[in-house]
Amino acid sequence: MDKYYESLPHFSAIMENLKPAMHMDCKTLDEYVTWKDKARARLSALLCLDRMTRCDPEPKLISTERLDGYTREKWTILTEPDVVMPFYRLVPDRIAGGERRPAVIATHGHGCCGKEAVVGNGSFPELADAIRKFNNDYGVSAVKKGAIVFCPDARGFGERREYDTQGDSAISRLSSSCSYLNFMALPLGRCLAGTWVWDLMRLADHIEAQPDVMPDKLGCIGLSGGGLQVLYLTALDDRVTYAACSGYFYGFRQALLELYNCSCNYVPHMWENFDVGDIGALIAPRPFVIETGDADTLNGKSGLANVLPYVEQVRSAYRLFDRENMLCHDVFEGPHTWHGTESIRGIERFLFDKEQGS
Repeated sequence: MDKYYESLPHFSAIMENLKPAMHMDCKTLDEYVTWKDKARARLSALLCLDRMTRCDPEPKLISTERLDGYTREKWTILTEPDVVMPFYRLVPDRIAGGERRPAVIATHGHGCCGKEAVVGNGSFPELADAIRKFNNDYGVSAVKKGAIVFCPDARGFGERREYDTQGDSAISRLSSSCSYLNFMALPLGRCLAGTWVWDLMRLADHIEAQPDVMPDKLGCIGLSGGGLQVLYLTALDDRVTYAACSGYFYGFRQALLELYNCSCNYVPHMWENFDVGDIGALIAPRPFVIETGDADTLNGKSGLANVLPYVEQVRSAYRLFDRENMLCHDVFEGPHTWHGTESIRGIERFLFDKEQGS
């Protein structure tokens, strides 16, 4: 067959000429405050958070393991009446009785056995290779800075895989049930990305209740699909006081429409209402690090040209607060991977109040 009649150019042209309904181009702080209220309500509705059901979390400690400089606890909580979220809680050594520490939620991306990579648990060769490739054991980096770190499985990953990807083979353990879950959720008026955000909000509720955690010092860090979770959660929840989003900040047309990605990225009516800069602008003026690899193919065909204008849009929101120094764009030489230099430094600076060189 020598000719194909594709629809992608048609959809791409629609999106190229589409100005999102919640586009952030505010010129004054008052305009921004009004826009933020409306944009948050719209984003929450698109993610279908109003369709979720609160419940008692019923936390359960499953296991405890002493490691080098910290303890790794495994817990579960309920995020909806019949939905279990397992997570690791990394606790640094030498916490005095009654002492409180900042907390960090470390979210995972794809191809890493969920929370296992984030805690550096390369328990089989393929996972160990993935950790080396993506440098995504950043939960360990955070606990070694002194934070108490919470590393959850998102729905569809690790111990939360559905029957389509369950099993102990390396392929199964490194895969996810994103497509299956999103196809189940959409006809029910929900979406997978929304369930992830809901679960993280309920994890934040649990964290707030911990006696060894500082309730006003909560960070959220993540790579790739973990960056998606960081972006949406921080945009909607002011309890997150510091965020680092790696490998997930680019214009949606090139990166998600023209370059098809995992189904978890696709939320009905999202692109009619928001592009990435609009969502990022909701984070202002809280400390926010964006990591971008200059050779990351997920940035889209234009590379950094599909990233920089959206970072600048976010920066314009920070300027309204005269807090431009709270936004850091770390562009590094390399592919799709966690860089960590500014992101981990941000934990020291914004959660532990340590300036550089102190």
